[in-house]
Amino acid sequence: MSPAEEERSLPLPERWPRASKFALSACAAAVAELVTFPLDLTKTRLQIQGEAAVRRDGAAAGQAAPYRGMLRTAAGIAQEEGVRKLWQGATPAVYRHIVYTGVRMVTYEHLRDSVLGRAEGESLPLWKAVVGGMSAGAIGQFFASPTDLVKVQMQMEGKRKLEGKPLRFRGVHHAFLKILSEGGVRGLWAGWVPNVQRAALVNMGDLSTYDSVKHFLLLNTTLVDNSVTHSVSSACSGLVAAVLGTPADVVKTRIMNQPRDKQGRGLLYKSSIDCLIQTVHGEGFMSLYKGFIPTWMRMAPWSLVFWLTYEQIRRMCGVSSF
Repeated sequence: MSPAEEERSLPLPERWPRASKFALSACAAAVAELVTFPLDLTKTRLQIQGEAAVRRDGAAAGQAAPYRGMLRTAAGIAQEEGVRKLWQGATPAVYRHIVYTGVRMVTYEHLRDSVLGRAEGESLPLWKAVVGGMSAGAIGQFFASPTDLVKVQMQMEGKRKLEGKPLRFRGVHHAFLKILSEGGVRGLWAGWVPNVQRAALVNMGDLSTYDSVKHFLLLNTTLVDNSVTHSVSSACSGLVAAVLGTPADVVKTRIMNQPRDKQGRGLLYKSSIDCLIQTVHGEGFMSLYKGFIPTWMRMAPWSLVFWLTYEQIRRMCGVSSF
């Protein structure tokens, strides 16, 4: 058998390992995103609520939204806009995770195994896991930033309708085209800096925590590489990711949702630092943790669904455990 024939006879995961891992992680992320998306919508609405810059700008004069907690916000969306609106923006969210999760997972494994030099069957030192997680998250989010921008803006369409404002988009593709026409290619990456910062922090909590906890349990306890170990590791990663990522997520959401001029420049915030300063000065430090409970409540089941699905898909397709 010639080398070309021998290569063609290999299973797909062995012929195209990175492409296969990208596809598998994207499938697992799509499942996790659809299951937990209503919590993401609730989190986004909470992060926009009571925005100090909007009050100062006068854009919402006479239309101040009532302060609501997580449950009242979710119930309000279902009652005032319809239950289906709890999944408003789910399509660009799935698009985003296909790009974001696929890139970050492939990048992290490449960095871990080829660049940072993890030995077979050993745990990666924590500092290396942190470097790998932050780098993978930042790279993945940069590529996925346009889809995240569309997701955030579409999640706010229901609120605009209730306030009597005209809807901005007819659908996902119209949103992409409108943002592109108004702000150019640069407009599609509006808010990418806090977006990438958030992703780096979240993945420092998610990827590095999951990887470190999982291999610690395998090497130092009687647990084996099964669903129990994956569940414990994912629970830890979800909590750490929520604590580290929520402040940057609040800043990212506000920058992405702010109105813009014809050049695509924000009218409320000059930069992520300016947004951070205005938010803390106008609303207090704890405003950076607006939406923390739904963020955590989403990240925990998201991590659980994603990691369990991803590990099982890898096993079924003959790919080694993460």
